Amino acid sequence: MPRYAAIDIGSNSIRMEVAEKTPESPMRIVASEREVSRLGESVFRTGKISREAMELNCQILARMAAQYEKLDVAGVRAVATSAVRDARNQAEFIQKAARAANTTVDVVSGREEARLIHLGVLSRWPLPSRRALIVDVGGGSIEIIASENGRMLDAVSKPLGAVRLREMFLAGDPPAELELHRMHEFIVEKLDGVSRRFGSAHWDLAIATSATACAAVCAIGGIAGSKADRVDRVRVRSAQVRKLGKRLGSLDLAGRRRIKGIGPRRAEIIVPGVSVLAHVLEAFGLGYLHYSAAGVRDGIVADLAARGVGMQRAQLSPEQRAEVQRLSVRYGVSRKHSLKVAGLARTLFASLQALHQLPLEMGKVLEAAAYLHDVGHYVSDLSHHKHSYYVVSNSDMPGFTNRERELVATLCRYHRKTLPAPQHTATQALTSEEAQAVLRLIPLLRLADSLDRSHTQRVQSVECRIQDGQVTVQITASAGIDLELWAGERAGEVFRQVYGLPVFFARNRK
Repeated sequence: MPRYAAIDIGSNSIRMEVAEKTPESPMRIVASEREVSRLGESVFRTGKISREAMELNCQILARMAAQYEKLDVAGVRAVATSAVRDARNQAEFIQKAARAANTTVDVVSGREEARLIHLGVLSRWPLPSRRALIVDVGGGSIEIIASENGRMLDAVSKPLGAVRLREMFLAGDPPAELELHRMHEFIVEKLDGVSRRFGSAHWDLAIATSATACAAVCAIGGIAGSKADRVDRVRVRSAQVRKLGKRLGSLDLAGRRRIKGIGPRRAEIIVPGVSVLAHVLEAFGLGYLHYSAAGVRDGIVADLAARGVGMQRAQLSPEQRAEVQRLSVRYGVSRKHSLKVAGLARTLFASLQALHQLPLEMGKVLEAAAYLHDVGHYVSDLSHHKHSYYVVSNSDMPGFTNRERELVATLCRYHRKTLPAPQHTATQALTSEEAQAVLRLIPLLRLADSLDRSHTQRVQSVECRIQDGQVTVQITASAGIDLELWAGERAGEVFRQVYGLPVFFARNRK
């Protein structure tokens, strides 16, 4: 069974998990570690990650990387969330963190963070035919997710994390009444309208994740040690959460540390964390709350398994395909045209594998670009390929890493007109291997796009043969394809420039 590693660089702590997972099988955790790092403290106070926090987090990442590198993992993904999203020195931190973790670090949006939380909960607690509200109170932000029949309907991210709120409002020990009042007013203001956005339908389940929720459930139940697995799926009443929040706000740090179930470091930030949880329950009119031990790390593992990372799959996962289709529709791309180009691109990539010799994973980049290459028309028909690059590279694409998104955007940039040149901005951020892969994919995307030049899907299928120093594309069509053949011949010239082989087109006779 494939084994995956996940790293979640949060505003309060870093979590690492290694687990065995396939899309069909339950997750089996092999290794797990969490260490408090307080990355967000300096960010929420000064706008930058301090030198001390940067060094500490990189040391933690290096130790965690040493663990998962011994465990023969098929894929790794590291993500950074709210604090790093806000940090002015984000680029410096990401460079150092990636070196320490020996893998790329993605700064994910609130929507992608919510998607991973949702996947994590589903990986531990399948929710068929149920309408669930999932709440994750992190160190820097809170994610609120609406789920129905195992599908994420909507999600919002608000800057209401426990570390952030403590740095913003709570200086006293215990907090002063005015400090608590101002924090409560801020929470109410940020949550205003969220419940209306999600609708008034009944929620079958309310689920809270994160260490804050675990500590709250343990404190309510008098369970020592904040053991997440011991309280997984435990239910508490909203009234108990509100009562705990009021009690915590009246205690100093020493008093909070004496409460069974709240660890010494968690006691430092538990007041704002439980306050946010209580406000969410009130805003949505929820009577009960279940705790789930799942989190971003579980979602990362489930996502890597669903995408077949390390298993060499050439096609997008269903979730990735749904995302690029959603994005193409949003920007007015013809659904029929994008589906046809994507199908032709998959065929060309598979049938010409012996020629391009690219890893199968690059087939996903080609397919995504086939769906999105025309989104630039939304900005302007003039130089729309350049606008496509801008739109895709700046879009939130859940299910894709930042590097994957950049490769897709670059391929969209070159689906027409010139080939890549060193002075082009789009290619300057690519490694030499990535640039070479994009160059080999460009002719395939151009051929696929050309074979639906009329946008009428007249080409039904294609077959390719590499023989006698040339490539022959055998076309089956439902009607005249003179325009497609003309466009294909022009794309064939680019193919010859890249691969050194001519392309000939032949039509099957019915």
